Amino acid sequence: MTATPERFDSQKRLGAPVAILAELTHRCPLGCPYCSNPLALDPREDELSTSDWTRVFSQAATLGVLHANLSGGEPAARQDLTDIVAHCANVGLYTNLITSGIGLTQDRVNELARAGLDHAQLSIQDSDAPSADRIAGYKGAFARKLAVAEWITQAGLPLTINAVIHRANIFRAGDMVRLAVKLGARRVEIAHTQYYGWGLTNRAALMPSRTEAEVAIAEVKHSKGPCRGHRHRPCHSRLPCPLPEGLHGGMGKARAQCHANRQNPALPRAETIPDLEFWTVRDRSIEDIWINSPAFNAFRGEDWMREPCRSCPRKTVDYGGCRCQALALTGDAREADPVCHLSPHHDKIAEIAAQSEDAGGVPLYNYRRMKLREPAE
Repeated sequence: MTATPERFDSQKRLGAPVAILAELTHRCPLGCPYCSNPLALDPREDELSTSDWTRVFSQAATLGVLHANLSGGEPAARQDLTDIVAHCANVGLYTNLITSGIGLTQDRVNELARAGLDHAQLSIQDSDAPSADRIAGYKGAFARKLAVAEWITQAGLPLTINAVIHRANIFRAGDMVRLAVKLGARRVEIAHTQYYGWGLTNRAALMPSRTEAEVAIAEVKHSKGPCRGHRHRPCHSRLPCPLPEGLHGGMGKARAQCHANRQNPALPRAETIPDLEFWTVRDRSIEDIWINSPAFNAFRGEDWMREPCRSCPRKTVDYGGCRCQALALTGDAREADPVCHLSPHHDKIAEIAAQSEDAGGVPLYNYRRMKLREPAE
């Protein structure tokens, strides 16, 4: 690809994305009902090949990306994971494996560490074993995760523990932080469920009450001393979570993160937004997509914003919030995120939150299973 002065100007204006989140596969042995991946998942035969991914990571490094997050599904489902890690290390990318732990053995963890893996992020579903296994839809998952955490730290890799909070585990949020510290985590992520894909399907079973959320937030704040972490703002918040990612707004910022799956480096759930033109990494370079793709440019800048976002002093902080959430709840991706108390559609969030106050009993889940996409015509 020939670089023109205009291209250099565009790249200088945008800055390179700091990180790339690579969805290597949709395959996963767990059935977590809070999964934000699409209901219709990509089959194995449609995944990018090893050579495709190495090309993408080489292009990312050349563009100036620093950090490669290897995710899924479960990235350990790919037999070429070690080769991918080694290639990322060779081109100078810091690698973070985002894993459920299922599919890893101690030998494989050591192999990944020797290949140049820099960090591992391990998910836990709860601090209580029976509850954790029930949430994961996989008997023995909790015990395996404890073993994997030990293998990761023994291999000398920094460990992050990620815990997604919802109604089934919210009363043990503090316990999960303490468990993470016990497991040797250097960082803890406490995140509220994102209601997309399977998470949206299970929202009624997952959504905690305001009181439950406030108690959990206070407990996590009290536990923050040993580790650092972050959380997504729940639906009970008055302000949307700052989202500097492409189709949520603000992708032009240098701190932004590029997402890549088999089709494109845009957020996979943004494929729900109508009339967006997605460019594929099969046909175009990461640089070309990052700078020129219509999907990435659709919500850059401020021209797309409507009131109250257009005149809001927070428009350079949260960029109007989540475009996909705005679409899901208002029918229009250009509207203000309904989580914001200034949004004319905030009543939709208030209605959803009110429903969670009446929820009770043991939640019944629609577990994430491998329902494949229909082939494109």
